[in-house]
Amino acid sequence: MRVFRAASVCACVLMVCLAGCTVGPNYHTPSAPTAPGWKEAPPPNPPNGSWTQATPSDGALRGAWWEMYGDPQLNALEKRVAVSNQSLRAAMEQYFQAREQVQVARSQYYPTLSAGPSAGRTRESNNQANTVRGVTTYQYNAFSVAGQAQWEPDLWGQVRRTVEASRANAQASAALLANVELSLRAELAVDYFQLRGLDLQKQLLDNTVKSYTDYLKLTKIRFQGGVATDSDVALAQTQLDTTRAQDIDVGVARAQYEDAIATLIGEPAPSFHLAALPLAGNPPPIPAGVPSELLERRPDIAAAERQADAANAQIGVAMAAYYPNVSLSGTGGMLSGSLGTLIQGPSEMWSLGASATELLFDAGRRHALTQQARDAYQQQVANYRQTVLSAFQDVEDNLSALRILDQEAVAQAQAVNDAQRSLAISTKQYKGGVVTYLQVLSAQTAQLTSERAQASVATEQFVASVQLIRALGGGWNTSQLPKL
Repeated sequence: MRVFRAASVCACVLMVCLAGCTVGPNYHTPSAPTAPGWKEAPPPNPPNGSWTQATPSDGALRGAWWEMYGDPQLNALEKRVAVSNQSLRAAMEQYFQAREQVQVARSQYYPTLSAGPSAGRTRESNNQANTVRGVTTYQYNAFSVAGQAQWEPDLWGQVRRTVEASRANAQASAALLANVELSLRAELAVDYFQLRGLDLQKQLLDNTVKSYTDYLKLTKIRFQGGVATDSDVALAQTQLDTTRAQDIDVGVARAQYEDAIATLIGEPAPSFHLAALPLAGNPPPIPAGVPSELLERRPDIAAAERQADAANAQIGVAMAAYYPNVSLSGTGGMLSGSLGTLIQGPSEMWSLGASATELLFDAGRRHALTQQARDAYQQQVANYRQTVLSAFQDVEDNLSALRILDQEAVAQAQAVNDAQRSLAISTKQYKGGVVTYLQVLSAQTAQLTSERAQASVATEQFVASVQLIRALGGGWNTSQLPKL
């Protein structure tokens, strides 16, 4: 009969708990600014132009976006980022911590249970108030095997809101992990193309040194024949030496990019080397899609939105403090003064209890904490909207860069052709004795400057294409967020 009454009490308590409510505002994704289309729409391609913005029908970006460049060396390096990069590993461990925090929050749904034996011997004081003089001090043994249960039912949704916040924080951490990986891979690609651009500059300068060496030989022959002056030889020698110095100087920047790549793939810089491979070809077309898709494709936007969700849940956690704290507890087991009678029916003992506590006065603390949570939510909403605006800016900047660089590449190619023609004319006139070597020198300088500028523009085109891919999210989307 006692067991039946206890079960009835527990059933009633459980019904009350199930009837609890969840306080605090429910989350809705904050509104964010967007646009119907990109300002940098695909323009008419200039003559001999190479840049054309891909349309959504060309296919969206995929996870292994670097394979679009068709460079086996880049592909091999990118594979090593996920395995060896320590910054990515640190971000991954941070996500694992956030994921485990979800389970920590969920554990509060359930009671805590504990059990264990105990043994003790007690001697009572002779000087107690109820002790009779002359009576021998009472001593006794106590043996028990007991278990305890304690539970704070989630009547007001505090635990539910805590779980909601933990889940959103874990998803934000997963999005930040994706953003770190995207940034590292894009940085690797940028460094790689910068290095290959320097290889192109080195190739150009090597060829120029050979050409200037031939010019110096020609000038010396003409000087020995009495046609040229000693000043012409000195100018030719100066031009050759200056170009050699530029050729050597390219190695400084190349070494720095090579070391940066080594760090990105988790390899000590002294043991890493990339063979020279001059940059060639044009970057692939990049599918930009429509602006509204950017909200789903950028991991940093997803992280900001998830952080807003977590902040919203914290409002409910703060509001739950206005309601009473209810705690249920129970103890059951065997208690006896002798081990021989411990596991017997008369040794049975149990107790059930419940308590409720309501805070009556806190000098406005709960109100301040709730308002603080609301302010934190508004802060995260503002951060989310600013992240969206910055993302639109990133895409537009790189779309503009690609379009303008393509036009610049066409103009620069024409400048190189003009400079080559000018040098050919000046060389012919110099050999004919019509002009001095100073005019040849000017034509040489103009040609080298134009050719190096052309190599720089080609490098910038590849870098801008990588930055556009990064701005578009690199093929990531919110469907990859973990379902926790």
